[in-house]
Amino acid sequence: MSPARPPRTGRTQPVAIRRAPAGPRPGEVQVFPTDQPPEGATSPDARPRLSFAVPPARGKAPRHLADLDLAGRKAALKDSGLPGFRADQLSRHYFTHHTRDAAEMTDLPAGQREQLCAELLPELIHEVRALRADGGRTIKHLWELHDGVRVESVLMRYKDRTTLCVSSQAGCGMACPFCATGQMGLTRNLSTAEIIEQVRHAARLSAEGGLAGGPARLSNVVFMGMGEPMVNYRSVVAALHRLIDPAPQGFGLSARGVTVSTVGLVPLIRKLAGEGLPVTLAVSLHAPDDELRDELIPVNSKWKVGELLDAAHDYFRATGRRVSIEYALIKDMNDHAWRAQMLADELNRRGSGWAHVNPIPLNPTPGSIWTCSEPGVQDTFVDTLRRAGITTTVRDTRGSDIDGACGQLATEVLNQEKAKRR
Repeated sequence: MSPARPPRTGRTQPVAIRRAPAGPRPGEVQVFPTDQPPEGATSPDARPRLSFAVPPARGKAPRHLADLDLAGRKAALKDSGLPGFRADQLSRHYFTHHTRDAAEMTDLPAGQREQLCAELLPELIHEVRALRADGGRTIKHLWELHDGVRVESVLMRYKDRTTLCVSSQAGCGMACPFCATGQMGLTRNLSTAEIIEQVRHAARLSAEGGLAGGPARLSNVVFMGMGEPMVNYRSVVAALHRLIDPAPQGFGLSARGVTVSTVGLVPLIRKLAGEGLPVTLAVSLHAPDDELRDELIPVNSKWKVGELLDAAHDYFRATGRRVSIEYALIKDMNDHAWRAQMLADELNRRGSGWAHVNPIPLNPTPGSIWTCSEPGVQDTFVDTLRRAGITTTVRDTRGSDIDGACGQLATEVLNQEKAKRR
């Protein structure tokens, strides 16, 4: 998913032009996040409100096979008076054949199929809307959960892989001012199974030829949808096991095809490094200097750029997995060549080859400070990094014509439903 660009909800505020800090060319324009209210704000004096508190859920999601390890599934069946060994078969149907339909499980006793599925395979998510883009190679889903909460996922087919972007929370408490989800606030964490159900649906849709180009195998999962995965640490780590553990424990995906993105919760990055799960870490950096990042990514008020990059480098050393540095290029805000050089210097100071920078073209928003860099400016930014020896790949963004960024579809559908009730 590309960084969020929600529809404008009011008149654009005047942009205050500032001079950049010492280092840039004379006269260079510097726009700051505080020059305009956060995107989606309902008042001109709105400010981002960072929150780590997770609101209590309105009822617990039904117990599901994916919430449990294999031993837990066997124990759950035995507690319900069913043969524990059936957990292996049930798990293989779910993780290998991507089904929760009892009628498809012909190797299970006919008299037990419905009961087995009722015990461990309840329906957790159902489709509210699906939008297609990029000639059918991208599908964005809006899902409704058991309590009416809604989340999004995006399935994307590329030449060499098929990738799903999943949500780990409903809403987000990190309050990044350019992000639609960040302006929603946090509703609740998702359970492990609610995360995994997004994956199962995508794996089945891919295998059945739901994307343009015919049947495909889901190969990559990225935690870059709604929410900050590290705030939902326990459920996300359990979901990582379900993704990479072989059947019947899980889907058996390659760990190198799984990515966890974070705005920079340093203690939890260090904790993840010790889990023995060599998944890719993606750091949503977006600015190499604390002056800008404090305003652009509110969590930077707790853990500064240097601390974050130290933790990311230590993650590389612990896992052997190169870290992705995500950098949304925003016109006149963070796309200056001197910032590219500063970023390169910060990365090289910690060694070579440990980080890969992904500049992300922001979806353009005419009249807003949250708009994409000029093509020439983007090229200069990328060239500066590459000349400094930093591996750099511009992100291939998807779904801009279907509100592809996190939170946009949920916001649009909610607004439509409110309008119908008036």
